[in-house]
Amino acid sequence: MASGDDDDPIIQEIDVYLARSLVEKLYLFQYPVRPGSMSYNNVTHLAAKIKPKQQKVELEVAMDTMSPNYSRSKGEQIALNVDGMSSEDSNVYTTKMMDKQSFSSIQATTNTSRYAAAVFHKGELHLTPLQGILQMRPSFTYLDKADTKHREREAANEAGDSSQDEAEDDVKQITVRFSRPESEQARQRRIQSYEFLQKKQAEEPWVHLHYHAIKDSRSEHERQYLYCQAMDTTENTELVKTPREYLSMLMPPLAEEKVVKPVGPSNVLSMAQLRTLPLGDQVKTLMKNVKVMPFANLMGLLASGTDSTAVLRCIQQVALLVQGNWVVKSDVLYPKNTCSSHSGVPAEVLCRGRDFVMWRFTLERTLMRKEVAAIIKLPPEDVKDFLEQMSVPRLNRGWEFLLPTDQDFVKKHPDVAQRQHMLWMGIQSKLEKVFNFSKDDFVHKKDAQTEPVHLSGDQRLKAARENAQEKQSILQRDLDAHRLKTSRLSGSPGSAGASVTVKQEPVSDSEEPMDTGVPLTNGSVNGYPAAGSPVSDPHNGHGQAFTPELQDFVKNTFRKHYVLCLSEVKRLFNLHLASLPSGHAAYGHVTDRMLQDTILHSHCKQILVPFPPQSSAAADEQKVFGLWESGETFDKLRQVLFEIFMKNYRVRRNVIQTRLTQELGDAVNKTDVDRLLKECCISLGGMWYLKGTVHS
Repeated sequence: MASGDDDDPIIQEIDVYLARSLVEKLYLFQYPVRPGSMSYNNVTHLAAKIKPKQQKVELEVAMDTMSPNYSRSKGEQIALNVDGMSSEDSNVYTTKMMDKQSFSSIQATTNTSRYAAAVFHKGELHLTPLQGILQMRPSFTYLDKADTKHREREAANEAGDSSQDEAEDDVKQITVRFSRPESEQARQRRIQSYEFLQKKQAEEPWVHLHYHAIKDSRSEHERQYLYCQAMDTTENTELVKTPREYLSMLMPPLAEEKVVKPVGPSNVLSMAQLRTLPLGDQVKTLMKNVKVMPFANLMGLLASGTDSTAVLRCIQQVALLVQGNWVVKSDVLYPKNTCSSHSGVPAEVLCRGRDFVMWRFTLERTLMRKEVAAIIKLPPEDVKDFLEQMSVPRLNRGWEFLLPTDQDFVKKHPDVAQRQHMLWMGIQSKLEKVFNFSKDDFVHKKDAQTEPVHLSGDQRLKAARENAQEKQSILQRDLDAHRLKTSRLSGSPGSAGASVTVKQEPVSDSEEPMDTGVPLTNGSVNGYPAAGSPVSDPHNGHGQAFTPELQDFVKNTFRKHYVLCLSEVKRLFNLHLASLPSGHAAYGHVTDRMLQDTILHSHCKQILVPFPPQSSAAADEQKVFGLWESGETFDKLRQVLFEIFMKNYRVRRNVIQTRLTQELGDAVNKTDVDRLLKECCISLGGMWYLKGTVHS
């Protein structure tokens, strides 16, 4: 080793100094798309600006428009596309020609601690740490501005007259959305999103700079700061190190890197993170995600060695026992002061409806959705959500509970089962008061319920035929008794001899009875009118009667909305029913036919809008009704508008204005037309449609 050192002698020693004058101010600019032999030193720089926090720089340099390589026609065309024909101070190219080029920077590296600018002078090496290394590339933002100008011109050509534009602005619908409380995970994802970062970067203001050429006197003065101003070693001790310190700087000790846990989606459950929580929170999180679970499965998901008694104590706080399985409580899924994501129904109403579904599953294995909806009177989306959480649909059998009955748990923990039974009795008494029913209405189903038996198609068909024949005989007896009672009351021999024949249609061998429902199941059970329903018998020649409450609802609704399709009326009616107090049964059983008759008897008229053949609107959406008479003079304008839309699916504003003037004279002003369109129509793409006939 000694002989090797003698063969490699030290030729020269150079003093190294650390210059501090330009610390945090010195940047290195690179031009990767320009060869080194073609620098920008002699090019005129027009403007410069910087965002210090982002280390973002933009430069504007002049272009030699007199060069033989410059295409004058192309330069003029680009300037015309960007600035148009106008001459304004805000134009990008004031000379009507592309006479300048912009450069924008990107960071070549985010860590510049290992980089410095060096100056070798008189046997001394002076180092200045770099604040940033930026690569300057041509910027084409002027193309974005040209594209924006082009779109604005196209929009102006399609917009039509200004009065129409003003009217469209007046009648634009505004949807109000209430944001949910943001979770910590959602906030972290939002902060890390590209959109948020772009917004934060745009908030930093630009700092405008003065450019000085390389041979300018100010540049010469600034270059002097690249030399260390304090040559005395007592003040320049950064590079004076002991051998051990120098070695530790060359090979620093390994430090444990802090691993940042990625923020996962809110619907993904990490078992590793779960087991760091207290036992109660573990059980609650699992039940909230799984919804229905046997106790054995729950113990399998928890850490080995977990005390089952402690788990039983925790599970009873967040779940209820249904057929030996644990189902998460409703107030855990729907906390206080929240609402349904489907319909906006408050959490308190949702909890009552879901508790009823859970209670019914304690009595039987399967439920019919329309029976449940008829009692709890919630929107169909919420009812389906309840059932999907704890059951699966079965063909011709309704919704069956998700898991088989866990008899082993009931036998192993009879005290827990008894405690849960008493708890369900208390819940049942509350539900009976809220929904106005009796447990006896469902007891016969429980007594007849057995373990699920899989039957063939022929067996199900045979059972359906026997059931139909049995019901037919019962209905015939009831009809005979009613006919006999009527004849005794009237005392008329003619009436006694009158008979009503019920047509019997045998079930075809190739058909199977289907489970059908009605669109509006309020006040009905399994699709049939409830007792005391105001609906008359259509087979005896009587139309369907409607209640004054229903007529008041229809009148108030159309005085508020003026134009509605049948599906929208049904939706508003369901929301109205959901908002009524429990036990309210004034409406009885309401069918589509009854609702349409009520609308037509409430000073409304069906508008026969000629929908196009390619329209995707459903049948109920194509039944459009409008308020025809309200007792005010404005009815005439509304009637003329409806007559226009009986011949046209969509019209322009000037057509409506002309027709109103022809029918009602010059008394119709712009304010009246604006009000009419705002009440009854919606604007889309420069055309006007009746509300409800097009999806906005």
